[in-house]
Amino acid sequence: MNKSLLSVLMLCLVLQTGAQSREKQNFKIMCYNVENYFDCVDDSLTDDSEYLPTGMRGWNNTKYLKKQANIAKVITAIGGWDAPDLVGLCEIESDKCLFDLTHFSGLKNLRYKYIHHESPDVRGVDVALLFQPKRFKPVHDEAIRIRFSHSPETKTRDLLFVSGIIPTGDTLHVFVCHFPSRLDGELESEDKRTFVASVLRSKVDSLLNINANANIVIMGDFNDFPINKSISEVLGAKPLTDSIASKNLYNLMYKLHVDGKGSNKHNGEWGALDQIIVSGNLLNQGNTIFTIQSDVHFFDAPFLLEDDKTFLGEQPFRTYVGMKYQDGFSDHLPVYADFWY
Repeated sequence: MNKSLLSVLMLCLVLQTGAQSREKQNFKIMCYNVENYFDCVDDSLTDDSEYLPTGMRGWNNTKYLKKQANIAKVITAIGGWDAPDLVGLCEIESDKCLFDLTHFSGLKNLRYKYIHHESPDVRGVDVALLFQPKRFKPVHDEAIRIRFSHSPETKTRDLLFVSGIIPTGDTLHVFVCHFPSRLDGELESEDKRTFVASVLRSKVDSLLNINANANIVIMGDFNDFPINKSISEVLGAKPLTDSIASKNLYNLMYKLHVDGKGSNKHNGEWGALDQIIVSGNLLNQGNTIFTIQSDVHFFDAPFLLEDDKTFLGEQPFRTYVGMKYQDGFSDHLPVYADFWY
C-alpha cells in the first residue's frame, strides 16, 4: 500500500477514535419512594407492627420478596442497558432491606453499594442512596438530624447527605430527602416541611459559600409541590429560565408539575411530590457535567399503572389498596434525570 495513503488512513483512524472518546457520556440519577419496603423482622425500637407476619396486613416473607423484586424491576427498567448510577430511595425500613435488595434481587449482578443511616422516624422508615462504585466514589456521608425547636418530641426522617467523585473527577454533592407527610392536613403540617427545608437550605448555603460552582443534586419525596412554600420560597428552588446562576437552586420538575404531570395522584390530580433539584452549575452546558429540561422524566411504564376507576385515567399501581393486597409497586412513580459529560 502507498505510504502516503497508509498515513492518511492512520490519521483518519486516530481522528475518529478521538471524536468517539469525546462523545457525550451518560450519568443517570433516579429517585423512588417505594412505599413501605419493610422486612419481616420486629424492631423493638420502632412501630413496625403493621408490617409483621402477626400484623394487620399479614406481611410475610413471600410479600417481602415480591416487593423486593418489584423495586429491582423498576430500577433496571429505568436503566435499560446501563444501570442508574445513583438511586435515591424513600420509605426503606432497614439495612436488611437494602442488603437483600442489592444482593438477592434482580439487582445482584449490578453490584450496587448503598449508604443508609437509621433515623428516629417512629415507623422506622428511612432514606438511602444506592450507587455504582465504579461511577461514584463516596468521600463523605452524614445523616442530618431534624430537631423541631417548637416540638422536640416530634420525630421525622433524617436528610441523607453524600459527597462523591464522579467519572469527570468532579465532586457531586447529593441530598436524599423525605419531608414530613401531609397526613395531619396540608396546612396543619406545612410548618414542619418549611422547617426541614430551612435546615436543607442552610446546608446547601454552606457548600455554595465554599464553592460557588458546587455541583449539588437534591432529590426525594418532599410531600409538597414545586410551587409550595417549602420548596419555592424557603429552599428557593426556582423554575428553569434562560438566566441561570450557579449559586441558585433550580427545580427540574417545576415545568412538568405546572403542565399537569406528576409522580403521585390524589383526588384525580397528578402532582410532583417527588422532585430532583440542582444547583445552577449543573445546568451550564459548558460545565464538565450538566443536564437539560428535556432529560428529566417521571417514569410511567405501563406496569407501574392501573386504571383509576374513581377519577378515570390511570393511577400508580400500589402494593395495597386500603387493606387489600394487590401485589403492586408503589403509590409514587419514580423520577429520573440524565446528566451528560
